[in-house]
Amino acid sequence: MTETRDRGDDGRGHDARAVDLVVITGYSGAGKSEAIAAFEDGGYFCVDNLPPRMISALGELFRHEGSGVRRAAIVSDVRGGDYFEELVEVLGQLTEAGLDPTVLFLEADEATLLDRFKETRRRHPLAPNGRVLEGIRAEREVLGPLRLAADIVMDTSDLTGAMLRRRVVTELLGPKGASGKLAATIITFGFKNGPPREADLVLDVRFLPNPHYREDLRPLTGLDRKVVDYVEAGELANEFYARLFPLLDFLLPAYVTEGKTHLTVAIGCTGGRHRSLTVAERIAEHFANHDDVSLRVVHRDVELD
Repeated sequence: MTETRDRGDDGRGHDARAVDLVVITGYSGAGKSEAIAAFEDGGYFCVDNLPPRMISALGELFRHEGSGVRRAAIVSDVRGGDYFEELVEVLGQLTEAGLDPTVLFLEADEATLLDRFKETRRRHPLAPNGRVLEGIRAEREVLGPLRLAADIVMDTSDLTGAMLRRRVVTELLGPKGASGKLAATIITFGFKNGPPREADLVLDVRFLPNPHYREDLRPLTGLDRKVVDYVEAGELANEFYARLFPLLDFLLPAYVTEGKTHLTVAIGCTGGRHRSLTVAERIAEHFANHDDVSLRVVHRDVELD
């Protein structure tokens, strides 16, 4: 269940409806990056990992008519270090100034958070040299008061990244977030590291020529011209694109008609460094001028090898 507050005139002559400021916080691994991506797709000015002291500076943008910033979403969490303790105070100051920010707190159960850290191989910000579980429990204690003060608490334990983005759009953005565009995310990955859990479609491009077996190409990535030329040499890649692009041109509008607002396409090769990146960038080029698609590309495993 999602609770909302009346965001009309606050009694001090401020029209809080004139601006829309969302502060996203919560546990590390609970999905804050996915949540802010949904706001970005909805046309919000977005800032990730913003220390609390700088949130007030962002609020100043709202006070300047020429800034053009009327909707913003920020992520502020324990990565901000000691400054994070000031967040509750800063939020109160913003409310006093008439901005009345909405605080979205994302959480997940202990087992889910632990699994997510294992999958991504990340260190927990509160346990950089220790056990992830210790960091999770320490963070839960630190953020307890903020969770109680949040406007919206969302449990992401059973949500994939795509499901979380859809829920944010449905429950927080509503009609104002319906830009008419399909927010598509292309994620490249290596099959040896496992496919992304949030993928709606998975393409296996291991049939294309593999630059890994060329010593001069192995250190490069699919973003380098030499690798692209090698992967796309001959007719195989051309025939693949000739079938792939019409398929995507058919599927994406069909998903929009069905009511889908987000689509995640995962493209995998063996290591996630060469062929998958080449194909992903070609798809990005293909949709660059499509007005009905908002596209972002994430190269997940390129730094792992």
